Amino acid sequence: MNILCVIDSLGSGGAQRQLVELALGLKKEGHLVSFLTYHPQDFYKELLIAEGISIHCIQEPSYIKRLLKMRYYMRTGKFDNVISFLEASCFISEIAGFPYRDWRLIVGERSANPNILKSFKLRFYRWFHLFASYIVANSDANLKMVKQINPFLLDSKCKVIYNALDLDKWSPDDSYYSFGHNKVRIVIAASHQRLKNLKGLIEAVNLLTEEEKEKLEIEWYGDHGFDSSYDEGQNLIKEYGLLKVFKFYDATLEIRKKFLSADVIGLFSHHEGLPNAICEGMALGKPILATTVSDLPLIIDNSCGFLCDSRDPSDISHKIKMYLSMDYDQMKIMGNNSRKRALNLFSKDNILNQYKNLLKL
Repeated sequence: MNILCVIDSLGSGGAQRQLVELALGLKKEGHLVSFLTYHPQDFYKELLIAEGISIHCIQEPSYIKRLLKMRYYMRTGKFDNVISFLEASCFISEIAGFPYRDWRLIVGERSANPNILKSFKLRFYRWFHLFASYIVANSDANLKMVKQINPFLLDSKCKVIYNALDLDKWSPDDSYYSFGHNKVRIVIAASHQRLKNLKGLIEAVNLLTEEEKEKLEIEWYGDHGFDSSYDEGQNLIKEYGLLKVFKFYDATLEIRKKFLSADVIGLFSHHEGLPNAICEGMALGKPILATTVSDLPLIIDNSCGFLCDSRDPSDISHKIKMYLSMDYDQMKIMGNNSRKRALNLFSKDNILNQYKNLLKL
């Protein structure tokens, strides 16, 4: 089968990571897989090329010309299946099918952003899902929003498929485990955008006692430049005297190693689809500290981590304190419980098979 994956870019975001993992799995099954993008970020470019997956990027500043060029590419590429993630890419893929198409189209919803319910543009995009073969969300919370916007979508076309993980690759390795070194290390993998809530985390850490701050390290891996939240966060960290607590690094393909060296995997966003970082942290056997986004309240309880309110720094601070009071054995038990849940929920083979069923492979 000739399969085209359509997304805005090959940047380091969660949706990109999910689509890349799916493409790699389909490629290993022997299918011809390629990518179509329209922004030149190339975080995953070398990985895809190394696996024999070609990439075509249409860099066109005019929205109308970009849509027409991408439509032409899809209509002349002799594709059997098109998989598109993120709203603008999905909209373009759906328009490309007018007035008819020869390919099966799966559009992927990846965000439970409440602005979907308020923005005319975001609501408008979801109406075109009527022309997709299937709408796949990676959380029940996201799918409920989409169906609220477009109640005419058939239930048979709407699916929830969680993020896929290679659970052999994302497996625990105790030789990396850092707990017991007089610090609790929280590792975060997220781009720097206001919705990722760096400010709320800083405010929460500032509520800790000086003794508690001495026991805490926070490492954040992610690109910045999306808005001013990173610079504002740096200024606040300096103002509060928290330079010894927070360390920031660029996004990395070696995030597995960084997670393995963590005691806790953190995420403090105001809203998300199902977060890759949390799924991966669970698979690596790590305790979780995250906000109540997406389906995390259905997945995480106190046996494997703590959830907190993104808009309440005192709640975030309280949950950090709970980890600071734990010993190695307690942390280890929580991590083991995380791993067990990941095995049940995120098996790459099971999730790949769900997509294959939709693609008729």
